[in-house]
Amino acid sequence: MISCGSPSRHDILIVGGGHAGAQAAVTLRQRGFSGTIGLLNGEPELPYERPPLSKEYLSGEKSFDRILIRPATFWAEKQIDVMPGHVVTAVDAAAHCVMLADGRVHGYGTLIWAAGGNPRRLSCPGNALGGVHSVRTRADVDKMLLELGDDPQIVVIGGGFIGLEAAAVLIKRGLAVTLLEALPRVLARVAGEDISRFYEAVHRGHGVDLRMGVAVACLEGRTRVTGVRLSDGTRIPADMVIAGIGILPAVEALLAAGAEGGNGVAVDAYCRTSLPDIYAIGDCALHANPYADGALIRLESVQNAHDQAMVAVCSIMGDPIPYDAVPWFWSNQYDLKLQTVGLSIGYDDVIIRGDPASRSFSAIYLKNGRVIALDCVNAMRDYVQGKALVTARICPDPVRLACTDVPLKTLVQQTA
Repeated sequence: MISCGSPSRHDILIVGGGHAGAQAAVTLRQRGFSGTIGLLNGEPELPYERPPLSKEYLSGEKSFDRILIRPATFWAEKQIDVMPGHVVTAVDAAAHCVMLADGRVHGYGTLIWAAGGNPRRLSCPGNALGGVHSVRTRADVDKMLLELGDDPQIVVIGGGFIGLEAAAVLIKRGLAVTLLEALPRVLARVAGEDISRFYEAVHRGHGVDLRMGVAVACLEGRTRVTGVRLSDGTRIPADMVIAGIGILPAVEALLAAGAEGGNGVAVDAYCRTSLPDIYAIGDCALHANPYADGALIRLESVQNAHDQAMVAVCSIMGDPIPYDAVPWFWSNQYDLKLQTVGLSIGYDDVIIRGDPASRSFSAIYLKNGRVIALDCVNAMRDYVQGKALVTARICPDPVRLACTDVPLKTLVQQTA
């Protein structure tokens, strides 16, 4: 139990300053909520966008001011109390208050947990050496940028979106980049083999030393990393290591308070946790997703953050609307824009629409003949029109689906 003697209090307290938390605060005011709103951000920053960290911010194309979700004046004008540098360490659901890392206590009427997650750290020996980085916060990227002036040899561990995006930016800066992936192909958890092999060829074509099916035994060095040793004994020189191996949802405080969950905190269709007056949204929310056949999943995406923020706010304000949003994602690498709609989990067939050699094509995933997802590479029209194929849950003619002369929207109309 937390002693809540006369704590600071807000009618709605939001924990987390990422897309989900910021959107919840914005939506509350947009929908006419007049009570007090507090937003506790564990970072010493105003809420900002995270996707550019491994893209435009790392490359220098965007300054930090340009990735702020809203300027400082907005929060003041909307009477939203943003409190940077406030880390929540415990929750007392019965007393309706949270404890901060500095020992202070903050009360709430309703709590929205949007704390996101923390980078999964390497578990091998040497993981705490200097020069080992993650890409999750502004501070992470700023620290990396300070070390790039020495023209380092860089090893990226992890062939997901973060690792590939970082590799693309750094190779364009003329740096030597080796990317290691434990699985047989990159993007194996999120895309089909055609997309994986395409991106492998692209990265190799730009000079990335790409190695799949390898395991890291340890990182070498005394105080700073000097190399990566693989399980087969191979040593790769490294002045910098970037780990892009996923995140761990930041839900320890909620689970300790009695919330149901595990790999995330469990929420219902209205983003309610099992604790009274506590909602969870964004990367940390474990929910039954209709586009994953109702399986319990977490979605690490801007789309999910925004849509769950809306769902939670509507529920809080007495106008409950269940979560039923089609997932979408994107990734920028070199001159390629990958746009994904739907979830390809459990697909049993894939149709390639267009020619990958043209650097503009789509992979369309089907399950029992029904379109469940599309990966569109430099194919904006397919992405926009393909969304209707996913949401309509239809089974179009595969031959016409593969024909680029047939607009996808016509397949929706013909099947309706």
